Amino acid sequence: MRLLRTPDDRFTDLPDFDFPVFYADLEDPACGIVRMSYVEAGPPDGPAVLLLHGEPTWSFLYRKVLPVLADAGIRAIAPDLVGFGRSDKPADIADHSYARHVQWVRALVFDALDLRDVTIVGQDWGGLIGLRLAAENLGRVSGVVAANTGLPTGDHDMPAEWHAFRKVMENAQIMDIARFVQAGTMTRLSQAERAAYDAPFPNEMYKAGPRAMPGLVPITPDDPASAANRLALATLTTAKLPILTAFSDGDPITAGWEPEVRKLGGAAGLEHPTIRGAGHFLQEDAGAELGRVVAGFVAGPATTLSSRD
Repeated sequence: MRLLRTPDDRFTDLPDFDFPVFYADLEDPACGIVRMSYVEAGPPDGPAVLLLHGEPTWSFLYRKVLPVLADAGIRAIAPDLVGFGRSDKPADIADHSYARHVQWVRALVFDALDLRDVTIVGQDWGGLIGLRLAAENLGRVSGVVAANTGLPTGDHDMPAEWHAFRKVMENAQIMDIARFVQAGTMTRLSQAERAAYDAPFPNEMYKAGPRAMPGLVPITPDDPASAANRLALATLTTAKLPILTAFSDGDPITAGWEPEVRKLGGAAGLEHPTIRGAGHFLQEDAGAELGRVVAGFVAGPATTLSSRD
């Protein structure tokens, strides 16, 4: 596996994103070591919350969520998935697989950071990875917040909007990362924010991760990840792990997944908020609101209602 590493000077002057940056070297049989990056906010002895981003973003997406959690006394940790942000980037699309991404995050969270009783917040691919991580490590996870995400098995078709997105991502000769992020938000990104989303990718060679991820979503019942996802769903259906949905009201791509996530065993009896006035990347449109929902969930079920409901 050939790895690329984005130069540090690409990450200077990021707007509202001056959180301490940390790195973990993870062993990988394909290449020896893969470096993952993460930022932290809040007290190191506070309850741990893992914030997992999706496609084609990076931890910068959580810059409005992190301060809210820190102010609530929570240790908030936002990694960059491999292939994104400051993390190492496998140069070939074939180097990316669903199972490999789950393993990379597992190695960071449970081996390198040794987190216990962690609450996982996942949006987009962050949920596809986070729900698997929770199901396969029940003893280390205290709860899950699923925001515009799910656990597809290929047994049901994806919406037309998703198929259109996948086609564009796979066929674009030049992938405009910031444009894709802007298309998934209701607020207008500033030029500095658009530059921040482009920062991890100096040129097209660095974009194998964003190009690969749409093709890794299971869309047929015999997809390589389908069996593992079915097992994870079965586990989460019978487990009592608390699972809160915090979907936005403006995301046609994932709206159909919300009822399915609410069928999972630990979702019963919770007050599931709707984040209003937000698109697919609800962290951009309503980051502080999502932060309050997560903080309330960590504090206890009685405080999980969104103030917008």
